Amino acid sequence: MHILLIHQAFAAINEPGGTRHHEIARYMVKQGHQVTIITSPISYLTGENAGGKTRWVTRDNREPGITILRAYTYPALHRSFVHRILSFFSFMFSSFFIGLGVKKVSAIWGTTPPIFQGWTAWLLSRLKGVPILFEVRDLWPAFAIAVGVLKNKTLIRLSEWLECFLYRHADEMVVNSPGFIDHISLRGAKKITLVENGVDVSMFDMTETGTNFRKTHHLENKFIALYAGAHGISNNLGVVLESAALTLDDPEIAYVFVGDGKEKANLIEEAKAKQLTNILFLSSVPKMEMNAVLAAADACIAILKPIDMYKTTYPNKVFDYMAAAKPVLLLIDGVIRKVVEDAHCGKFIEPDNPTALAEQIKIMHNGGEDAKRMGLNGREYVQQHFNRSTLAAKMEEVFLTLLRINEKSHPGR
Repeated sequence: MHILLIHQAFAAINEPGGTRHHEIARYMVKQGHQVTIITSPISYLTGENAGGKTRWVTRDNREPGITILRAYTYPALHRSFVHRILSFFSFMFSSFFIGLGVKKVSAIWGTTPPIFQGWTAWLLSRLKGVPILFEVRDLWPAFAIAVGVLKNKTLIRLSEWLECFLYRHADEMVVNSPGFIDHISLRGAKKITLVENGVDVSMFDMTETGTNFRKTHHLENKFIALYAGAHGISNNLGVVLESAALTLDDPEIAYVFVGDGKEKANLIEEAKAKQLTNILFLSSVPKMEMNAVLAAADACIAILKPIDMYKTTYPNKVFDYMAAAKPVLLLIDGVIRKVVEDAHCGKFIEPDNPTALAEQIKIMHNGGEDAKRMGLNGREYVQQHFNRSTLAAKMEEVFLTLLRINEKSHPGR
């Protein structure tokens, strides 16, 4: 089986960002399959060029069985929303023409966000006469509308039309959160399979203590409340800054932000203006280095804006925190809250309540054994319910079933 994945925001494990697709691709190759990935050279998280010189296409064949093709993409991803849209459309067209040259494909794997690359995936599947599996990782454009970054009525109508078109015309739909099922069903999706977000637990070694990380950043003897991930409008990180202001009186508590995004510069300026000496901002690190970062943390923060749409999400970072055996400070309601509460691995905090966050950090600081117990509960829970190898096997079976059905419908194609 040769799968062609169209994914502008793809991140390899030696890059910052969510590496779900690279991990699944590696599993597929171990099972004897081949995976070709068309992605952007521009990091979706940092906005930096991850693919070297700007070319029409850059080929990466370092891993047997996996070919990564980095298609030309308009580079100013984080400059403004207009520039972001230009980036999406440039990748949509470049990935299409590059995809035409990929031979002997068994199935197309489309994914969103961004939604526009779904058109590329669908058109390539039809031109090549192979089925398309369309995966929803984010309810775009609904999230963008809800958070207020997508306001143009024409673009909204176009995006919503494309969303419904892709859901109706996909041969198979996959979602990574149970909270998405109702939304896509109402918009025309018929056959839907849940392949949850999860984590490769083996990437988080319990023997790692984080000592070097603490020494490097002068955080010895600190209680570290860590946030790792995107620094965008949706992430509501101003609440964490307010919490930091409320705990300035305790010199043992430190807040560490690891990641990048459009709002990072603003957050740094705000922290300086408030003289928040208990905050440290660090750049993104590749997934393979996250073990050392998370090992240094005492508690980990997951937060989104308090809007109803975000109650549907299974954020990657929560599963990473759990795999690293760290207690989760969860400022996101909905389906992920149920996971954390079922696992007894953290505390839910009202998403827009810095006072409650500050109080819970103080409680965890003063009750270390309880926090450690929650962390261990989380690791055990993801091993049982959200282990990447199990979920990758489930995704493989979805593809194999799709191909069997397609062969019966179109024998000899």
